[in-house]
Amino acid sequence: MIRSFGNEPPLLADGRRAPDRREVSLRWLSGTFLTGITSSVLMGVALFAALDGRQQLAIPAEAYASVNADTHTDTDVTRGSRLVASAIAAKPSDRRIMEVSTVVHEGDKEVVRRQPFARVKMTLAANHVATEDYPSFNPLTIFSADESDAQPTGRTGQIYGSDVESEVSLKTVAYPTTKSDLQVAPGMTLDEIEENVRSNGSVLTDGAAQVAALYYVDPRRFSNDDSDVDLAAGLTARVLEQNMTVSAPESITPQTEEFADDIIPVRQDTSIIKAMADSGYPEPQAKGVSGYLSPLIGSDELSKGDVLRIGILQRGEQAKIIRASVYRGARHLVTVALDDHDRFVAGREPPQIDAVTTAFDDNSTSVPSNQNLPRVYDGIYRAALSYGMTKDMTALIIKLLASSVDFQAELRPTDTLEAFFSVADSNGQATADSELLYVNARFGDTQTTFYRFQDPEDGSIDYFDQDGKSIRQFLLRNPVPNGIFKSGFGMRRHPILGFARMHTGVDWAAPRGTAIIAVGNGTVEKAGWDSGGYGNQTIVRHANGYESSYNHQSAIAKGVVPGAKVRQGQVIGWVGTTGESTGPHLHYEMIVNGTKVDPLRVRLPGGKSLKGDALAKFEDERQRIDTLLGNQPPPQVASK
Repeated sequence: MIRSFGNEPPLLADGRRAPDRREVSLRWLSGTFLTGITSSVLMGVALFAALDGRQQLAIPAEAYASVNADTHTDTDVTRGSRLVASAIAAKPSDRRIMEVSTVVHEGDKEVVRRQPFARVKMTLAANHVATEDYPSFNPLTIFSADESDAQPTGRTGQIYGSDVESEVSLKTVAYPTTKSDLQVAPGMTLDEIEENVRSNGSVLTDGAAQVAALYYVDPRRFSNDDSDVDLAAGLTARVLEQNMTVSAPESITPQTEEFADDIIPVRQDTSIIKAMADSGYPEPQAKGVSGYLSPLIGSDELSKGDVLRIGILQRGEQAKIIRASVYRGARHLVTVALDDHDRFVAGREPPQIDAVTTAFDDNSTSVPSNQNLPRVYDGIYRAALSYGMTKDMTALIIKLLASSVDFQAELRPTDTLEAFFSVADSNGQATADSELLYVNARFGDTQTTFYRFQDPEDGSIDYFDQDGKSIRQFLLRNPVPNGIFKSGFGMRRHPILGFARMHTGVDWAAPRGTAIIAVGNGTVEKAGWDSGGYGNQTIVRHANGYESSYNHQSAIAKGVVPGAKVRQGQVIGWVGTTGESTGPHLHYEMIVNGTKVDPLRVRLPGGKSLKGDALAKFEDERQRIDTLLGNQPPPQVASK
């Protein structure tokens, strides 16, 4: 339909009527309008996809940039993205079972015994599959305390400084200062002493080595010469078993050589070169391995269901292929390995590992490098349970990390968790009696490390950082973890009185009956009705002049009475609307030396700090754990 907007007749062109700028077609106008809208939508979608793709591709780059620059060197194998995710067997440092001597106080004796411990390093963003169900995220459960948190058992004891072959009982008694009931043997002459040294010296041992000779006579015994004499000189011999080499223990560092198996399942007929290339190996390396395997299996093709097992020697970011094997189903076909001259030759079947038989399982532990990473909370539980830790032990880690980690945030590929805990046997499975001794967690740029320690003064067990400060907060800022912030500290118009008035606390809204927890350890100062408008009120006195006040409660928990001791996280009451209140909420106040302060802004002191003998013993315990784990000492910072 044509609609005219002018008085002049339309122009003609070659006898055909042409549109004029003074005329417009509604059909043409609607088509142009729809074309513009469609173009804008398509460009917006393309721009969003491009920006989203750039954000996703930045994640592996961030992970790569987190590695020290000096380790970005040319490698024999360059790991890349996989077309088909493969199961990668854990490296030796990812999971390690070790026998450790510990000492436990039993009555008046100290019992030293060996027991297995597991040290695990977990990449949390991997596709771990939990071996059992775990509780859903609930902030109240995380911050609240239960009876098991009140006093850990200390069944494991402390790390003993020396290894023992079997269980040893030690008892310390006071040296007798008065006459002893024991008969004193007659004194020995010098000749008898030297004869004893000669006869007993031949059977003395130093660790696992036998010492065959000792000094028999002190060269200074018959001389008044004060000159330095080398007492270390002398003839000694170490008796070793045949084909045994004695070497000093070497701590595991990022540059320590480690062996790992890369398991590549073949899901369709393909060549050896393509299977390795799709898994991230450079083409020259893939051709080299194929050239050695093909003559032995009679073809350079792999069949559907085959498994290619690549043995890699890793050192930091550098990796070198030292072995390659082909399996058809569960049957070993062929293996080639490097000899002493760095040439691949036919070899025997390597020791069997479960990763070969489970190569086609979907429970791959490869790390996803793009989207849909789980939450921090789920990542910790899935990894910990898959590595043999119990739900209670994992819940303890969650509680200890709660003050520094956002459990609702999405995991990053670089997030890791290292733990050291006692286990039942060499299988590395923790039990109800297992105890957590050490945790090192890294989330983004934040690293948290803490050690278990039993205070010799009061026997209490807690977790401390490397400086001997408790990892637990002195006071929490929110007594209703799942509450909603409604009103802050400061001047405001009173909702009932109708005029401006100082609001001396913070309001947290929650449904009636929601649990209220104590923000810290302390003593109940008041628990009951307040006639000044606070309704059911509880006041807890903490250390160093701090007090916390909980108001408008629907009810106060049983046992919360003046003089009672409460623990941080203990449920002390429930949200209500008693007193001068317009709805269910908790009016929470913090009092410091008699003055009410803003609970959300006041600077809170740290937790308990070890001092004196307790700190010295903690440093000894920390040093023993660090030595067992091969941790590097923290850098020393000079100060003026």
